Amino acid sequence: MPQLDGVLFFPVTPFGASGAIDLPAFRAHLARGLAAGPGGVFVACGTGEFHALDVAECEALIRAAVEEVAGAVPVYCGTGGPLPVATRLARVAESSGADGLLLLPPYLVSGPPQGLVAYTRAVAAASELPVIVYNRATTRFDESTAVEVARIPNVTGFKDGIGDLDSLARIVKAIRAATHGSGKDFQFFNGMPTAEVTVSAYRAVGVELYSSAVFCFAPEISLAFYEAVTTGNAELADRLLGEFFNPLVELRDLVPGYAVSLVKAAVTMRGPDVGGVRPPLADPVPEHLERLREILAAGLAAIDMPWSAT
Repeated sequence: MPQLDGVLFFPVTPFGASGAIDLPAFRAHLARGLAAGPGGVFVACGTGEFHALDVAECEALIRAAVEEVAGAVPVYCGTGGPLPVATRLARVAESSGADGLLLLPPYLVSGPPQGLVAYTRAVAAASELPVIVYNRATTRFDESTAVEVARIPNVTGFKDGIGDLDSLARIVKAIRAATHGSGKDFQFFNGMPTAEVTVSAYRAVGVELYSSAVFCFAPEISLAFYEAVTTGNAELADRLLGEFFNPLVELRDLVPGYAVSLVKAAVTMRGPDVGGVRPPLADPVPEHLERLREILAAGLAAIDMPWSAT
């Protein structure tokens, strides 16, 4: 099963003027990200607007990603939502050449702990692909259920998007104890929006991997921050947090859905043009786009790089 390392790339899903997915733009977006050197590619996940895609669109994106990546790094894809859709997507991902799945939360409802375990078992059983479960929104695991899903043979990762570090520390410890000696290489991920602002806190409880939406549009900044954190360069890490990541979070928090639409707007600023977001998300208003441009310029200046656009 593929192990992940480094900064994880969650590409956006480009849409053309007609509203259909734009595969040439998607390939160009992937190529730019791959040239920067991510540790893995996660297609049709949160940043990729999984909630707004149908199965055929997901399949097209997976196949394009597998071709572009060409085995350089693992390719994971999103699945989730209604159980029949989630299991179908798991099979589609496997037949399309994906290396693994990120299991996103079921739609709307909050099931009891054993219901979440049953949901995870059903999706995991639909293919032989490794599965990363996502502790977020309507999917909230406690220690016992986290251990139960971690023992499913092809569940190989636990991603947290809730931010309850007390609970997460106990879950990490419990899963490590339960899988010790099993031969399973189980991994933990920080899945908070704009994860860089919580990296230090997550690393303190043993969670070092994280998804970087910033990598989509500014891989230079994302990689500079990753290197600063992993080498102990606190001065650079703090400068990037103060001048780029924290202002970006402040802008992101102004409007629901900006965690995705700001990223797409920033990708278009630097190329390629990936279009806007699908409803119910909304594209940034002009004054927020200008602020985004200022924040991006400040982030590039913090690593001594000029503003650049393709």
